[in-house]
Amino acid sequence: MPMGSETESRKLLRRLQAVMAEDAQGQERLDKITELVADSMGTDVCSIYLHRDEQTLELCATRGLNPEAVHVTRMRVGEGLVGRVARRRAPINTADAPSTRGFRYMPETGEEVFSSFLGVPVLRLGERLGVLVVQSKEAREYSEDEVYALEVVAMVLAEMTELGAFVGEGEALRPRHAQQILMRGVTGQEGAAEGVVHLHDPRVVVSNPVADDPEVEVRRLRDAVDKLRISVDQMLSAAGDREQAEVIEAFRMFAYSRSWLRRMEEDIAAGLSAEAAVEKEQTTARLRMGQAGDAYLRDRLADLDDLSNRLLRELTGQGNTVPVPDNAVLVARNLGPGELLEYGRQRLRGVVLEEGSVGSHAAIVARAWAIPLVIQARGVTAEALSGDPILVDGDQGLVHLRPDDMVRSAFREKLAMAADAQKRYAAIRDRPCVTRDGHRIELLMNAGLMADLPSLPSSGAEGVGLFRTELQFLVRNQMPRRGDLAKLYSRVMDAAQGKDVTFRTLDIGSDKVLPYMKPADEPNPALGWRAIRVGLDKRGIMRMQLQALLRAANGRPLRVMFPFIAQTEEFIEARAHLTREIHREKSLGHPLPERICVGAMIETPSIAFAPRRFYEEADFVSIGGNDLKQFFFAADRENERVRRRYDTLNVSFLSLIEQIVARCAETGTPVSFCGEDAGRPVEALCFAAMGLRRLSMRPASIGPVKHLLLRSNLSEVHKVIAEARETGEQSVRGPVMEYLRSR
Repeated sequence: MPMGSETESRKLLRRLQAVMAEDAQGQERLDKITELVADSMGTDVCSIYLHRDEQTLELCATRGLNPEAVHVTRMRVGEGLVGRVARRRAPINTADAPSTRGFRYMPETGEEVFSSFLGVPVLRLGERLGVLVVQSKEAREYSEDEVYALEVVAMVLAEMTELGAFVGEGEALRPRHAQQILMRGVTGQEGAAEGVVHLHDPRVVVSNPVADDPEVEVRRLRDAVDKLRISVDQMLSAAGDREQAEVIEAFRMFAYSRSWLRRMEEDIAAGLSAEAAVEKEQTTARLRMGQAGDAYLRDRLADLDDLSNRLLRELTGQGNTVPVPDNAVLVARNLGPGELLEYGRQRLRGVVLEEGSVGSHAAIVARAWAIPLVIQARGVTAEALSGDPILVDGDQGLVHLRPDDMVRSAFREKLAMAADAQKRYAAIRDRPCVTRDGHRIELLMNAGLMADLPSLPSSGAEGVGLFRTELQFLVRNQMPRRGDLAKLYSRVMDAAQGKDVTFRTLDIGSDKVLPYMKPADEPNPALGWRAIRVGLDKRGIMRMQLQALLRAANGRPLRVMFPFIAQTEEFIEARAHLTREIHREKSLGHPLPERICVGAMIETPSIAFAPRRFYEEADFVSIGGNDLKQFFFAADRENERVRRRYDTLNVSFLSLIEQIVARCAETGTPVSFCGEDAGRPVEALCFAAMGLRRLSMRPASIGPVKHLLLRSNLSEVHKVIAEARETGEQSVRGPVMEYLRSR
């Protein structure tokens, strides 16, 4: 009889539980499940399709279709009704399958005699595992109760797949989390590392998806929710300020949501355990996240996802205290800078993120630590388990999960070659960087953490061309105090041991939102209220930071740089703020810096074409390559689809840099280039050929850049660039690389 009631649903799930407990091979289990579902729902057919790979589904078991089609019939995601269910991650329910859009006839299955079709996706936390299908000769549309019942069965199938219940012979029945996998992502930080996976948000495995006693499971769920609510209330009471409290209050709203609890209790009534009910609701929330176009709604659904993880850990006790191994490679969906800093440099070999961007602060921290980072590694959190062997190739943006001996051996050869190269760079560390035609190039390092400063002498850097002061604001739950900042900046100067340190004032906004500052609701934050615009509007913050810098100098030289200057008046106003603070410090009797150099970052094309007065007023300027390039090409550097379309060595971009250098030469204004491209040897060589004599980069890049510059003739490189420009080349990369190969 059709399974329309909760009682019938629980009966089927108990029978499934019995099948799962049997000592049987994976194929035998699958076959029994199709029989159970078909009998319980009164259908002629039940079939299970599992993913052979990310884009291919394979018929792995059936009751009612031609048994010879098992492990023969395959389809792409999106192909046929089964493929459409997988792509949409949503059920398809039709009384007339052959006339339904997307239907594709598979002759080997013998399914042409069946009219009705109901297919539901087999999902685990949004990851596609397969499709569960029932069919009947009778033309009928399945009821809401039947659709729900089949979704509950699919949920149990997902957990059984995760537990390895269907391991056996055949490609589609291989054990999950056992075979080696190569993942292609995006380079966030170059380098290579070998280690073991440490999941930032450990996977909770539900070992009991079926409820023996629904009443007991409901009590377990309610007890766990009560504990969860207490912990959220404690977070709220400890909130640092009103804006932080508002964020936690939104989080609390979900924790106290009656509809959220009711939906999970309904799933328990249908036969799921408390853990499986939470995970089913979490899977649904993640599907809504993927479909939400509104950023605010996505954030709120992410809150619900976080709550579900906390609730699962409360129910299972899994993942609460997992020690970090010494050779850990951190794997996560995404990370904030504070979360990454909590791990510490010494315990991490590398980082792999499923999301993330090259401009994120987690990426900045990884670069500061000189550990390889791969971002946009899709599916890595679903495939990896804590303790899995992993190889991270940050140079190529590749991740080898559970590699075989051949891959591991080749990778270790690459590590050995990199170690040899570092020895060569160490030999030239103390040599001045002078090109073969006599041009002296000053190589500086970027920093943002005290942990960066020990790299100053070992890297061969001649100073700190950029110290990012915003990291100290981003890693705290409340605004730092002036005295704390003054002590930090003083320690930075102490660690520099007399070498120049250029402090960039607070650069927040766009992708850098302070956790205790309400984010601005802007359609395009990169072009919005950020950096110097925030400083000039929030004068209290700017005053506090400038006072901290003046007191940190304590009679020593001080270099201050204002970010994201788009017009001359912004720089004049910012400099006036600094002048007022200097007079104030003097009136209070505090020692003033020996000398003060005040500069600006050129990050917008507008300031490159500013009146001569700007270049006369600035003691120095620094080209902020990351932002200048994105605004020059109108290509968001956070958007991987467009970021790579535009080459740094594009003739137009190099011409802009050459023009800035020429304008600075007219007024005698020192100019440098600061950004990721400065740390790439070929790009650095071209910048030097364009007239730049100061380059600021991450510490690990100084050796490779100096190695190339010492062997190069800038006049020859400039001639190659000029010839490429004359012949109409879009980028000089090809001609310059050919020149270097010929040398």
